[in-house]
Amino acid sequence: MKITHLKTNHITNPLGFAIDTPTFSWLVEDTNDKKQTAAQVLVSHDSSFDAIIFDSGKVDGPGIDSLAYRPPIGLEPRTRYFWKARVWGEMESAESDSAWFETSKMDEPWQAGWITPDFENNQIHPILYQYFDLPSRAVAARAYICGLGLYRFELNGAKVGDDYFTPYCNAYDQWIQYQTFDIADQLTVGTNLVSVMLGNGWYKGRYGADKGVVGFYGNRFALICEMHITLEDGSEMVVVTDPSWKAQPSPVIESDIFDGETYDARIPMTAQPGKAFDVKLIDIDMAKLEARRSLPVCINEELKPVAVIHTPAGETVLDMGQNMVGWARFKTSAPAGTRIHLQFGEVLQEGNFFRDNLRTAKAEYSYIADGTDAIAEPYFTFYGFRYVKVSGWVGELSVDDFTGCVVYSRMNITGEIETSNEKVNQLYKNAMWGQKGNFLDIPTDCPQRDERLGWSGDTQMFSGTACFNMDVGAFFSKYTYDLAKEQSKTGGMVPYIIPMVNLSRGGSSAWGDVATIVPWNVYDFYGDTSILEQQFESMRAWVDYIRSVDEASGGKRLWTEGLHFGDWLALDGSDPASRFGGTPEDFISSAFYCYSARLVARAAAVLGRKAQADEYGRLSEEVKAAIRQEYFTPTGRLAIPTQTGYVLTLFMDLAPDEHRERVRADLIARLHKDKLHLRTGFVGTPYLCRVLSNNGANDLAYQLLLNEDYPSWLYAVNLGATTFWERWNSLNPDGTISSTGMNSFNHYAYGSIVEWMYRDMCGLNPSSGNDGVTGFRCALIAPKPDPSLRWAKACYRSAAGLYESGWRIDDDGCLTIEITIPFNASARVILPDAQAADISINGQRSAEGEQIGDVVELFLEAGHYIIDYLQKNSSRWV
Repeated sequence: MKITHLKTNHITNPLGFAIDTPTFSWLVEDTNDKKQTAAQVLVSHDSSFDAIIFDSGKVDGPGIDSLAYRPPIGLEPRTRYFWKARVWGEMESAESDSAWFETSKMDEPWQAGWITPDFENNQIHPILYQYFDLPSRAVAARAYICGLGLYRFELNGAKVGDDYFTPYCNAYDQWIQYQTFDIADQLTVGTNLVSVMLGNGWYKGRYGADKGVVGFYGNRFALICEMHITLEDGSEMVVVTDPSWKAQPSPVIESDIFDGETYDARIPMTAQPGKAFDVKLIDIDMAKLEARRSLPVCINEELKPVAVIHTPAGETVLDMGQNMVGWARFKTSAPAGTRIHLQFGEVLQEGNFFRDNLRTAKAEYSYIADGTDAIAEPYFTFYGFRYVKVSGWVGELSVDDFTGCVVYSRMNITGEIETSNEKVNQLYKNAMWGQKGNFLDIPTDCPQRDERLGWSGDTQMFSGTACFNMDVGAFFSKYTYDLAKEQSKTGGMVPYIIPMVNLSRGGSSAWGDVATIVPWNVYDFYGDTSILEQQFESMRAWVDYIRSVDEASGGKRLWTEGLHFGDWLALDGSDPASRFGGTPEDFISSAFYCYSARLVARAAAVLGRKAQADEYGRLSEEVKAAIRQEYFTPTGRLAIPTQTGYVLTLFMDLAPDEHRERVRADLIARLHKDKLHLRTGFVGTPYLCRVLSNNGANDLAYQLLLNEDYPSWLYAVNLGATTFWERWNSLNPDGTISSTGMNSFNHYAYGSIVEWMYRDMCGLNPSSGNDGVTGFRCALIAPKPDPSLRWAKACYRSAAGLYESGWRIDDDGCLTIEITIPFNASARVILPDAQAADISINGQRSAEGEQIGDVVELFLEAGHYIIDYLQKNSSRWV
């Protein structure tokens, strides 16, 4: 037995994060035990646990839950706490290694002040620096730091930490994150040099909607830094930013999130005291400084180019083989003054480099050489690209000179899918790469053009897939915290984008429902109530906002007013030029009104808020009743005869019970009328196959998955896509681009199909709070095979441990389902098209299953199971 994956607030050994109440989680692996019989948690001030401040004692049974355990301890600022867990099973026990978390400054006053370079031109990128002396060795040292717009922090000429794009992207007018770094190993006895290079970033550069605006949050570079250094004699030094610091121009000449960066290597990075400028204090509200919530954004992978292309237009272009986000690092020995110019694009057109779909974003990097051997890469920008056009290169260009640095927020990959169909496997990979590329501190719609915004609709639509693919608990906690901050300015309305920057509008259905759907999904997957506690008032405020709009327009318990995006980019609109789709916006809005009110009621029940659970439960039922009266005929015909209309009705349980079968039949008829091709947009697509598989039309879900002509998921795969596209036809069949005005080739919304692949194709589902069990402590495993694939399997390292669920169909029609359930977990397993008497488990006939219609239901504990049976309708499987 081993205890692994110890995390505090869903982060491994968090240093200086915002932690008011620590929540511990861990996994138990490599054991044949099935159940936890007892557990114990210890917290100490030291790693040897000689200074224990909390001991839960050995608690029998499930009283200590590894999904989320909160020790009742008070926290002090700038303090490291060590903890470990002990677990007993029926046959063996284990003790974990120690984990730790370290608090931030918390409410401790700052001794440092905000400083800014005293340059006449505040567009000149600065390096701010200070020398200081240490009389003896440092045994502990921490830096608490924030630089605006972005900062690169160095001590004695070496980068501190592996974070990029600090202090990250958030609503700077509401709060500003500072980071904490352990700097002890980079300090020396004697003279030390701290230097901080600043770039424009989201705060000061061009950012926002409608091509962005420059300096929306601020127009001056600024830095605050406070270093607490403990010397070997026990004394403490504090080095702070103040007017004694100096400044000099940086070799970064220009930097911008959209446009890129220019770097002149002839300008020194090292401090030049003889050419120094003064700094001065700047007035920035200290109350806005908060401990970090953003996960580190790091270089998590590196790729080598797969080819050098010499295009018909005479260009030299690198092909990375993958649409990725980050930058290209290169080695050069070019003569001084040589300008090497890189441009970034996603696709080729007629074999030539192309980037018109980036609109006004220049997306380029210029490096001016100083004549020495150098490694060049940008500091304050990133690109979404597969292709790199290289100009100004001296000598023969080689792929060995370039490395693609893949940059995204550091999160554990938790899910994996594989099937007998390589195109479906590529589809899964495309969703994973889309998540990597767009989960760079905030969940963006796209990472390449003059947008890169935290669109709320895209986020909520993809959130289920995201929770399967990666451990996104902390990532979404930060995003929704920002969301709530923005709501404080809008009376509960959720902006279209988070942070909302210059786009203060909002309140669209499906987009604003990110406020309820994402917190519920995070709770549902991880079984930790922290996200609901943090976001409940935000969830409630969103539904209250909808209710206020409803009541202002007559109180019909329908949502019929406001500007909405509808079923964005659906293909069933009457006007081909419209992007809103054919499903009426008032119906979509009312459906989400009902659904979000229901989620608030469920969250309130989880949190023990009975009165509010009753209130929002009643509201949801009132909205449902109004929908039924407005949109259904007495015979059960839905007045919204679109794929999305039927799908929302079935997924959100809007149909009267007696008419649900008619809605299901009408959806199938609609699909046949549409020649068994999807017509859905951003709203309907996430639910389409899930509804089909759970309403007796699983074969149609597979047909939609496996269609290869337009419109379909595999259409893009056949055209070489390595990420999901914004449009179903971002490229035409001949490879030409369909449009340039709004056409991203890394846009994950339609990657929501992967949630269906996990949940229905392979059958892995959280328990959704049923029977008081949350997360994957008790799973629902209900695979829905289809003979269009020979086999499929998924693994998911859940908050409870590793689940596996897969199936294969033999030539004689025999179905084998293979399942792994982790320690101290259980699963309700539903076997399709089965007879209880025909089932064997691990080679033995089983009488445990309960026959319920055409399915058999089993309840299984932790273990590995191979289930075989001949399907009742086996002829269709051969």
